[in-house]
Parts: sequence; C-alpha cells; structure tokens
Amino acid sequence: MSSHRDFDIFYSRLLKGQRSAIVSGLNPSGFFHLGHVGVFDTNLFFQKKYGIEVYAPISDDESYVADKIKSQEEGIRNGLKLAREYLAYGFDPNKTHIIIDQIYTNIYNLAIKVSKSITLSTNMAVYGYTHSDNIGLNFYPAVQSAHVLFPETLGMRNVLVPIGPDEDAHLRVARDVAEKYGFEKPAVLHSRFLPGLDGKKMSKSKGNAIYLLEDEETIKKKIYSAFSGGRVSIEEHRALGGIPEIDVSFIYLKYLFLEPEEAEALSAEYKSGRLLSGAMKKILYDKVIEKVSKIKENYEKIGKKELSKAIMRNDCVDLEELIDKYGILE
Repeated sequence: MSSHRDFDIFYSRLLKGQRSAIVSGLNPSGFFHLGHVGVFDTNLFFQKKYGIEVYAPISDDESYVADKIKSQEEGIRNGLKLAREYLAYGFDPNKTHIIIDQIYTNIYNLAIKVSKSITLSTNMAVYGYTHSDNIGLNFYPAVQSAHVLFPETLGMRNVLVPIGPDEDAHLRVARDVAEKYGFEKPAVLHSRFLPGLDGKKMSKSKGNAIYLLEDEETIKKKIYSAFSGGRVSIEEHRALGGIPEIDVSFIYLKYLFLEPEEAEALSAEYKSGRLLSGAMKKILYDKVIEKVSKIKENYEKIGKKELSKAIMRNDCVDLEELIDKYGILE
C-alpha cells in the first residue's frame, strides 16, 4: 500500500474494539486477475486477524450504463461468478457480504438519500462527465457513495475502503457526503498500481493480465512472454546484470509474493547477473501456480450454501433460481 486517508484513525479504533468494516468494490465487466491480489490480500488479512466484516459491492449497474457490458443480464451473470471467485479466494461467507445491485436493490434507498448532496457540477469536475452523458452515469456516484456508507447504517461506523490511486477522487465525494448525513468519514487505503505483462498499464482490453482461473499453460505463456529487465544476450546479462526495477516478473514477486528481505536478495542476484530473466520468470510462475491452484480448488467447493450466505438480496429474490438460470455452478 502506498498512501492513505485516515487509516491511522481507522486502525486505532479497530484496536480499541470498535465495530469495523471494509468496503471493497468490484466491477463485473471482467474477472479477477493479479492486479486485484494486493487489495484482496489486504482485505483478507483484516478479516482473518480481526474478524472484520467485508462488504463487496459489485457495480453491475455502473458497468451497464457505462457500456462496459452489453446487458443487465450479463451484469447479473458476471456478478454471481465474481461472488463465487471472491469466496474461493478465501473470504469467509459468514463475514462477507456481496452486494450485486440488481439483486439487492435496497441499496438505492440510501443512494436516493445521499443523491441530494451530489451536484451535476461535482460530477462533471470529478468524473469528467458532460451534458451528453446519460443520466445513469450521473446518478452512479450516489450509488457508489451508498456502497461506501452502507455498513454505517448497520452500526459499523469505522469503515476502511482500499482502492487504487485512480479512484481517490470518487472516495473524496463519498467522504464529503458522509459528513452531511452524520456518518463518519470512511478511511481510505491506496494500493500500488502494478504494470501489465507488457510493462504498460494493466487493462482487460489489452489482454496484459493474468487471470486467477486461467489454465496453467495460458499462465505459463503469459509469464514467459512478459516484459523483462534482462539484457539482449546471456553474456551481456552476466556481465552487466539485469534491471529489476523494470522487470515485470520481479515487480509482481516483490509486491505480491515476497517478504521485503526476500525481494532485496532476489534483486541483488538479478543485478549481479547470476540470475537470468528466465529463472526470474520461473520463480514467478511457481508462485502464481501455487496461488491459483488453491483458488481453483476452493472454487469447486463453493456452492449454493456459501453463495446464499454471502450474497445480499431483496426478500423477493430467489437466489438459487438465479444461480441455476445463469449456470454459475457449471
């Protein structure tokens, strides 16, 4: 994690025993990849060590109005699959509350309430919306604020929201709204951006991410073709050493899999030229396969019972019927 807003306050209250929660949103336009691991591991650490309730809003409505998915049905299907992946990652279904907005539409009651404090001018300044953007996009910031503030309506007034640095402006809106309605400002923890496999910004459209349910052969091809800090030849690498600062495999290892002293030792080996880029990639491959194998094993164990515990829904929603309809367990 790279920076924060009021994390010290959140942590102090947590240690004093105050009821606490984490809110960690997901977008159902795609599925889990290595770029999510830093935030997920943070959330999981707090849940396992302190028993924190984790709320995971899945913004199927935002994905639809922003044309990230083709239909609302796709949003529900992807949202249910993400819920299964989320639990497979290791989250406790008894302490994890997944909000798919089309299934738990009660969230809109809070969104309507806070919408009175978010102006069109704010939306245009923060999100870059224009007068030609649809009103669904312009309403979504109210829904996002409702997601963030929702645990407080249940008595958990100490809330942490781990996000990427690019989402900070969105949380500033939620924090401003909170004060106007008597809520505590949620704390924010910024995660570090990880580059894509090509060394550029990680993006689903660029295909430069490793997904956590991909097959081993696909993962192997992706890792061994990743941008490296190795030299043009083995001889030159032995003589000059590698450049770990730009090596994608090393970056992933450093921030996702290794303790600081381990990363430092690996960096030294690479810089000395003793460790080749192929060997670096092999180390990453082994770490990734170990992690995804466990997730895949858990994924097969997640059924209706676990999903029913974790997914919030309106009383009128038959969740098992939706799970069958969209083939989530197939």
